Amino acid sequence: MKPETPLPAPLAALVPWQQWALLLGCSVLLAGMLELVRLPAALLVGPMLVAIALGSNGASIRVPRPLFVSAQALIGCLVASSISPGIFATFLSEWPLFLGSAIATIAASSFLGWFISRLKVLPGTTAVWGSAPGAATAMVLMADAFGADSRLVAFMQYLRVIMVSVAAALVARLWVDTSGVEAAAVEWFPAIEWPAFGAMLGVATVGGTLGYLLRIPSPYFVGAVVLGATLHLGFGVALQLPEWLLAIGYALIGWTIGLNFTRPILRHAARALPQVIGSIAALMAFCGLLAWGLHRLLGVDPLTAYLATSPGGMDSIAIIAAAADNVDLSFVLTLQMLRFLIVLLFGPSLARLVARAIRE
Repeated sequence: MKPETPLPAPLAALVPWQQWALLLGCSVLLAGMLELVRLPAALLVGPMLVAIALGSNGASIRVPRPLFVSAQALIGCLVASSISPGIFATFLSEWPLFLGSAIATIAASSFLGWFISRLKVLPGTTAVWGSAPGAATAMVLMADAFGADSRLVAFMQYLRVIMVSVAAALVARLWVDTSGVEAAAVEWFPAIEWPAFGAMLGVATVGGTLGYLLRIPSPYFVGAVVLGATLHLGFGVALQLPEWLLAIGYALIGWTIGLNFTRPILRHAARALPQVIGSIAALMAFCGLLAWGLHRLLGVDPLTAYLATSPGGMDSIAIIAAAADNVDLSFVLTLQMLRFLIVLLFGPSLARLVARAIRE
């Protein structure tokens, strides 16, 4: 049997500046198209898809590491600024309910990750991180820091974000008419509030540096989260993250992930697609049952329960919940944020535990 002849890589003939121009132009075009159809995480998914196409066709360019770590710190500031003090009051009022629901979802996702790994669909702890129900970008960054294949983790995470968000929007439409609700206009270039903007830059720089010096896992992201949350919650320091800057950060992360895709990795992801879709559907079904239990046993309104337990796509879930008048937004965001924080704190240990179980 003859060995497989490698296909030509057409982009290898282009000089770096031509590759960068192609990457930038196509990313802006695709991200804009995805934004128009309101696809979740369009500003990250669009550039990542373009980078995958270029990377698998011979592109040699790579995002410089200082830019990538800066983007990680930026996302850390975003997470820190999204944690509001009101969430803790809501949590304390019904903490057994929130904690039990969050742990049940994490346990189910970990089991599915273990099951996919046992089937040899995805290697090592990749399936565990890919199944983790936290903020998708954060899970990809942490997975990379702990040795999992960030390309396949991103493949699982963003596919789930899209599936969960579409399902949540359809479920919401069954309970509330959102046809007359217009999405809030995005202010791409707001006036710079220099104290808040400077605080964000300081948190990103100092937090990332401290994380690196203290050898924290995923140091630039986690360091910015810890420092930013401390200043934001403890001292009321505001952090301004303009939309244009977030778009740059999302693009840098998407490009870094996508440009590392090769044709063999793409083929592997394609072969794993049916099992990955099946695992996402199973996790969504489990969360649906959990929502039904919250509604039947505790009287939580069904739409609130469903949105609160949806596994991932936190930003999209928040938008859908805010559009529905009868949804308890604070309940939804508290459960979503609690689950994310648990995965952030205990995800590495959980991944190691599942990896040990796979080996045994």
